[in-house]
Amino acid sequence: MAASLSIFLLFSFTFLLTFSLAQKPSSQNIGIVLPVIKDVSTLQYATHMHHGSNPTVPIKLVVDLGGPVLWLDCASGHMPSSHRPINGGSLECSRANIANGCDCSVDTVNTITHGATRGELVEDVVAVDSVDRSGQVTSITTVDHFLFSCVPPWLLNGLASGVKGMLGLGRARISVPSQLATSFGFQRKFAICLSSSNGIVLLGNEPYVSIFEPDLPNSLMYTPLISNQDGALEDYYVNVKSIKINGKRLSLSTSTLSIGGTKLSTIVPYTTMESTIYDTFKRAYIKIATSMNMTRVASVAHFDVCFSSDGLEKTWGGPAVPVIDFVLQSEMVKWRIHGRNSMVEVSDGVLCLGFLDGGVSPKASIVIGGHQLEDILLEFNLGTSMLGFSSSLLMRDTSCSNFKLYSMPSESL
Repeated sequence: MAASLSIFLLFSFTFLLTFSLAQKPSSQNIGIVLPVIKDVSTLQYATHMHHGSNPTVPIKLVVDLGGPVLWLDCASGHMPSSHRPINGGSLECSRANIANGCDCSVDTVNTITHGATRGELVEDVVAVDSVDRSGQVTSITTVDHFLFSCVPPWLLNGLASGVKGMLGLGRARISVPSQLATSFGFQRKFAICLSSSNGIVLLGNEPYVSIFEPDLPNSLMYTPLISNQDGALEDYYVNVKSIKINGKRLSLSTSTLSIGGTKLSTIVPYTTMESTIYDTFKRAYIKIATSMNMTRVASVAHFDVCFSSDGLEKTWGGPAVPVIDFVLQSEMVKWRIHGRNSMVEVSDGVLCLGFLDGGVSPKASIVIGGHQLEDILLEFNLGTSMLGFSSSLLMRDTSCSNFKLYSMPSESL
């Protein structure tokens, strides 16, 4: 596996040397694709890009769905010499909404450890893969003058092995989707499809239409993206109006659910709920599961509610356990969670409910975590502030790990 990855990186590097001029997407190339691998030890989702021109180097990055910027450790000796600091008062600095005189630095956060610093805003060349209308990756495409935050090595603490920074997919003006849309004239939208192994991020003018089965993009449901209670627009929030378990609505007020809103996160491994919401949810789930003859067992590690898997029927959507619905703007628009996304197999014979107590007064009343995002096609339209989401792909007898587009390495990045 390591040998295959080395060959891939060598090929990419050679390709970039051969085509020294920036390769812009042709009329056939409608988007950019980033491979995503789930790190089993940290449960983080990692991708890679190529960076710099003197020399070009591969960089491994943790995917942060709500991150405002791509940030990198610039002091560990792996950085190419081609990156250039951005001057305060420049157009580039204004794009980052910075007004610090001669200093152009950005607030930069490791959203896993919550470590924070002021990072120096710099620019350099990055290289990504272009996808054409047939769903094939046709070339490695370079992007000039790409902005990112340069930070000290200690900000990497808590990230997966080999990672050099975080790739922000948020709604900020210098996030990765915003910069690529500006560079290539794309619509300001992207899609993600995560799994427990391989996944993808797709950016551009609907490249996923040719990659997924034809009717999948047309079957998406849509809900508005909203700001949180502080008016922040970097993360992605939706409005959950009610929660149902096996069709039974929980006794939760809309006002309780709306405090802080519901955030989508690739950083939080499992969905968290504000304590009062979680308590109601947990008691209702246990009651319904017990009525289905599920046997509760002792709690395991971070999980409070666990069951024996003995005798549970296996379905396309995972074990036959109570179905959870997050009802959005109407009863017709709901995010349905089947057993594969609601339960976590912690050992042979034991399944635990993958929902955790998020504490009192969290910033978001609910955070939908990575486990619940897997094997669902998610489309984020920054231009219209809408989220499109599919039902579980497992119910279609497929998954996000099935979409292998090109010579992308399938092993760990």
